[in-house]
Amino acid sequence: MTELTFFGRGGQGAVVASEILGEAYFRDGYFVQSFPSFGVERRGAPVTAFLRIDKEFIYLRSMIYQADWGLVLAADIMQAPTFRPAVKDGARVVVNSSSPPVALPGLQVAYLDATAIAFKHKLGSQAAPLVNTALLGAFARVNGAPGLDSVLAAVEQKVPHNTTQNLEAVRDAYDSVKNLE
Repeated sequence: MTELTFFGRGGQGAVVASEILGEAYFRDGYFVQSFPSFGVERRGAPVTAFLRIDKEFIYLRSMIYQADWGLVLAADIMQAPTFRPAVKDGARVVVNSSSPPVALPGLQVAYLDATAIAFKHKLGSQAAPLVNTALLGAFARVNGAPGLDSVLAAVEQKVPHNTTQNLEAVRDAYDSVKNLE
């Protein structure tokens, strides 16, 4: 079983991203569980969403306390004291950052400027760009699964507004993600 945690702020699309990625994995033949965790429900407040995937039925019904993957919609979240304990040693992390983020010991980090991609495709606003679909394209590239076609199909199914722009953001991110060495 693989466990993923999405770290974001209200309005960035972390919950929707976990649902889209769950749909993409389901299309590729996996069993999935996707669920959010909210503090105060307001724009800008910390939000986490979770996704479990496995080729076998998932019986576990608990929170994810230490994820195998972290998908970080805002790079400053990595500096929060709650971030590092929430991912396993050796976890892989995909971060929305315009420059290489500060490396954290024990983590394998990839990054992309999902904010610039969101601006390019007019997703969200200048104050609150929607970076979630771009992050999914980067994840698909770094992880190799789910397949890009499955991510694109899931975006088409789950995103009723600005679908074309979101599909383009997925493709741009897939092509532009960078690994820290």
